[in-house]
This record gives sequence, C-alpha cells and structure tokens, in this order.
Amino acid sequence: MKRIIFIVEDEQHCTDRIVEFLKPYQSKIDLYWFDSVERAKKEWENRSPDIVFLDVRIGDRTGFELLAEISLTDFCLIFTTSFEQYALDAFRFSALDYLLKPIDREEFEKALNRAFEKLDHQQLKERLGVLLGHLSQVPSSKKISLPFQGGFIFLDIQDVLRCEADSNYTHLFTVEGKKYTVSKTLKYYELLLQDFGFFRIHNSHLINLRYVNEYSKTGYVTLSTQLILEVSSRRKEAFSKAMGLFLNG
Repeated sequence: MKRIIFIVEDEQHCTDRIVEFLKPYQSKIDLYWFDSVERAKKEWENRSPDIVFLDVRIGDRTGFELLAEISLTDFCLIFTTSFEQYALDAFRFSALDYLLKPIDREEFEKALNRAFEKLDHQQLKERLGVLLGHLSQVPSSKKISLPFQGGFIFLDIQDVLRCEADSNYTHLFTVEGKKYTVSKTLKYYELLLQDFGFFRIHNSHLINLRYVNEYSKTGYVTLSTQLILEVSSRRKEAFSKAMGLFLNG
C-alpha cells in the first residue's frame, strides 16, 4: 500500500528540493504538492495524507491556519521553516519534527524514516498545542513533551524539579515525585531549559532554581524535597550569580 505524501509549500525551489529527495521512494508513495492553504485544504477532503511536509509561512497565511481548518487525523507532520533559533526551541519542546531551510538531505532522511516508522504521529493535537504555546507572545504555562514508547507525556515546565544524567539518557523528576526517562542527553535539556530558571550544578544534575531551599557555601544545595545535591567547584560562582538573578528577576 502506497503512502500519500502532501507538500504544502509556496517556494518552488523548496518544493523541488523535497521532490528530489523523495525520488528514491517513488515506488511506495503517491506525492501531491500545493502552493496555497486553500488548495491543500480542498484536496485534503478527497485524500487522507499519511505524511505532510508543511511550510510555516505560505503566502499571506500559515501552516497553523491550515491545521486549524482540517480534521487532525492520524498523520505524520514535518514542518519546513526558516524560523530563527528562538522559535526552533518551540519545536523541540513540542517534540514535533521540523526541517530548517535550506533542507539538508541527511536531516530529511532522518525525519522521513521516523515518519515511515510511525513513531511521531501520535497525540498530534496535544503536541501542536505545546508548540503554539511556546510560539505565542502571550505569557502562559509552558509545557514540555516527553516521548516514550506508548506516546508522549506533557509536563508543565514549572513542575519539573530536576533532571539527572544517565549516560545518553536523562531522568526527569517532578515536584510530585514522578520520574520519567528519556533518550536525550542532559546537555539537550540544559540548553532547552536554560531560559526557564534551570541551572546545571554538576555534570549529572540540572535543577529548577525555584525549588532551591538552601545553599551551603560548602557547595551543597537543598531542594524543596529535602534532597541534597553537590554543586561542582567550577560551577559555584556561576550558580550564585544565577540564583541572584533568579531571585531578583
């Protein structure tokens, strides 16, 4: 059974690039491309795509508008975007796939293979909500999506107490005492959460500064759960500054 793939993109050179990358798969796909939200929406009523490459900006409209106007059935969604770094973080929080223009062949292959394996299409509506929440300029409760074998867990960032490294995995602990394990490094979460009041006190520990109850000059922090963690000697000065900025922010 062939997979139906939609490309919704108003820049012809970008469409041509994706079509070129898809040539090795032409025996197992039916490919359609559209240069406007209206054309894509009309065809959506006749066909149910399995994989959609969706531009964030399409003429004077956006891919988000298209998603709001169609039924969110079970399909794999891959955004194509020229967004700057601040917006790309929003995609990472939502665990939705994106390809940064100009699209790299290797990154394209990775995204397409994930789509074929049907790993990333689950809970699409919820993950879009996380994405739009991070793109919004209106202050709101920010969430993070954590993938696991059966789907995704959605956590309020403010409810994450700390993250702990375990080789190429990270354990995330909530203030309620729940533990989630994700196949991402601690460095990944350090970069993702650094603007949300988190600080890496040690190679193994990233903590939420709002839950620091006490800091001893001997180099230990006590969290609200009474857990005591060491602050590495080379991070003590930076930690003190980070706490000061957090408390006075």
